[in-house]
Amino acid sequence: MEKNNLYWHKPSVIMEDRWKANGYRGCLLWFTGLSASGKSTIAHDLCRHLLELGINSYVLDGDNVRHGLNKDLGFSPEHRKENIRRIGEVSKLFIDAGLIIMTAFISPYREDRSNIRKLLKEGEFIEVYVKCSLQECERRDPKGIYKRAKAGEIKEFTGISAPYEEPENPEVILNTDTLSIEACTKKLFGHLVENGYIDAQKYINGTKGHVIEEEKD
Repeated sequence: MEKNNLYWHKPSVIMEDRWKANGYRGCLLWFTGLSASGKSTIAHDLCRHLLELGINSYVLDGDNVRHGLNKDLGFSPEHRKENIRRIGEVSKLFIDAGLIIMTAFISPYREDRSNIRKLLKEGEFIEVYVKCSLQECERRDPKGIYKRAKAGEIKEFTGISAPYEEPENPEVILNTDTLSIEACTKKLFGHLVENGYIDAQKYINGTKGHVIEEEKD
């Protein structure tokens, strides 16, 4: 079928309808940072907390996505770009469904992250910089991949043989050199409440679930 024959079908239920019914707003928390900085761990911890509150969310994890949707892609700059593009499109669908979606990808290039922000509506993209020194990430190295990269077994590995471009103006910075997983989750939850993504009246002052109070810096 040619593109000229494709038409956008207007849904009978729109995002605003879901926001009103749910008491929370669909958005994308885009976690970016070096391997072993804590992206996946924090995303899944926040996802668990949101579930306890009755808030639907989902984590798109870098490794998991490459087992299925993006299993045809490698790690060249071109393939990394396509990997992020596809995730952006999938995330857009999740937001439309009314979910809080979290993505845990290194996503090393500012341009690619900027393109995802442009793909979404104002306020739907929340860039979360999981900031951790390369030395600390190497010390953790839960998968042993830094050692393999330094040995030349893994080509184009971010932080070793490929660049990582730090976010310039992220909505949230999590310094995982010093902050615990729980503290990071508190900070993120506080951001969602303060910026109106979660209805505080329903989920904080109400009786749904176990509430994490916002951490005060």
